[in-house]
Amino acid sequence: MQNLRSIDINIDHQTAWVQAGATLGELYYNIWKKSKVHAFPAGVCPTVGVGGHLSGGGYGTMIRKYGLSVDHVIDAKIVDAKGRILDRKGMGEDVFWAIRGGGGASFGVILAYKINLVPVPPIVTVFNVPKTLEENATDILYRWQYIADRLDNNLFTRAYLQAVPGKKPCESTASASFIALFLGDANKLISIMNENFPELGLKKEDCKEMPWIKSVLFWAEFPDGTPETTLLSRKPSVTRAFKMKSDYVKTPIPRDALRGMFDIMAKSGTLQMMLNAYGGKMSEIPASATAFPHRAGNIYKIQYLLYWNETGPNVEKHNIDVIRNLHNYMTPYVSKNPRESFLNYRDIDIGRSDNGPNAYIQARVYGSKYFKDNFDRLVKVKTEFDPENFFRNEQSIPPLGQISKQ
Repeated sequence: MQNLRSIDINIDHQTAWVQAGATLGELYYNIWKKSKVHAFPAGVCPTVGVGGHLSGGGYGTMIRKYGLSVDHVIDAKIVDAKGRILDRKGMGEDVFWAIRGGGGASFGVILAYKINLVPVPPIVTVFNVPKTLEENATDILYRWQYIADRLDNNLFTRAYLQAVPGKKPCESTASASFIALFLGDANKLISIMNENFPELGLKKEDCKEMPWIKSVLFWAEFPDGTPETTLLSRKPSVTRAFKMKSDYVKTPIPRDALRGMFDIMAKSGTLQMMLNAYGGKMSEIPASATAFPHRAGNIYKIQYLLYWNETGPNVEKHNIDVIRNLHNYMTPYVSKNPRESFLNYRDIDIGRSDNGPNAYIQARVYGSKYFKDNFDRLVKVKTEFDPENFFRNEQSIPPLGQISKQ
């Protein structure tokens, strides 16, 4: 899809057509070239492709203000199993519903999306405040859980947890960095934080005011002064092997459990977790509005992440076991029946299908976790749109009553 990357911005209508092979960075840059007060609510990694990001839901630092990327998709072009190119009218509302959060790969090849842009102020504010365990990171994180989803909708916060070197050689500990985007100025942000989250101790010098496009570079961890054209680079920032998993948290995790979590991370020396605040707009949109179901009732979403440089099956198994151990430890503290997962953090551990006679039964295992009550509607759409299961993979949506052609 890499050659299908055109982006057509219409500021008068506040819309854009973006092809699936474009990157988020290219989309952000092209919007910025046309307007300094428009943006699009999507992810923080500039080299992520638009096609997969949007079809799986797509979220970023404006999730509490504007919801998901798919909440702003108003049309699309898809190639079906018969080779036809269909727009929203041609594919029908059911398919259009399915490809907004249900994963496009189960239904066809998505060529492009038409999206609504969103307004942003000329100046936004960001901060990144790290706290080590010795600086009371556990208690601060515990308190964060009680306010993360209740703050001003213009404020998104992330708690980034990672194993870090300890004070002694060959010793590891863990830290929590609290990172934020506020769609407003620093003074207002400090007022909100001091009222709701004084435990962090946010100061004026912790805050940086900047245009929205600069906040994209900040979240992508580029140094100050990095030019906006950097967003046009299609070279992936990560080339190492990695494994991801996900969870949704509906009630605050107890302090003792957080201590145990940090202990596992410290001992691993390599694990990372990103806790992304929900609430705001995400609590206002019904779970059935799009195929993406994880809306109201979540305080935050967890992304588990582990990178490694070594090669070989034994190394891979060891590293995957490390992240599975942490994931298993978290079982009592996250969503249940089903234990929910985020489609775009594909995790083969939660189930797979051989696309044979038992495909529906197999798919229900992972499908209930990715899509909850939306799974059966996705199966119905699949059965009508791609009954012979031409588009399939290990975690695709199966049709009913049909074995895929091999």
